[in-house]
Amino acid sequence: MASPGTGDGRADPLAGHPDELRPLTGALVAAVLASRGYAVQTDPAGDLVGRWADSLIWFLRPGTAGELLQVRTVAAPSFGIEYVPALHAFCNAWNHDHLWPKAFVHVEDDGRARICGEVITDLEHGVTPHQLDRLLRCGIATGCQLAAEVAGLPGGVVT
Repeated sequence: MASPGTGDGRADPLAGHPDELRPLTGALVAAVLASRGYAVQTDPAGDLVGRWADSLIWFLRPGTAGELLQVRTVAAPSFGIEYVPALHAFCNAWNHDHLWPKAFVHVEDDGRARICGEVITDLEHGVTPHQLDRLLRCGIATGCQLAAEVAGLPGGVVT
């Protein structure tokens, strides 16, 4: 996947000294993911998203200047609304026993519930490509662990 420009005059967001702090940009995130061979696409809102097994992982940049890195996993199974109390109990147990990702229940507009996980990091002062690579791999790996646990919960349906 070709890396788009960064807006700072560099065509390749990975160019330059490897210890140089760079602002968090979508181009930098895409370039680091591409350097690992991860296939991601840009969704209609302009966010990067990829598929790992049956789950989706978004790479978002919230914050007033897009300085926060949020790696959000949406586990594939969806559950009926009657499972929400059990899903909350699962998330509470997960969050007690795991540092990453933070797990939570999201009820969709159609009344189906999903478990999501997220890792959020403030990169206001910049990040090196190596640091970003480690953060992205942490978000992906722990998100996949959460999704694998969710896949084993009773009542889930993969659509």
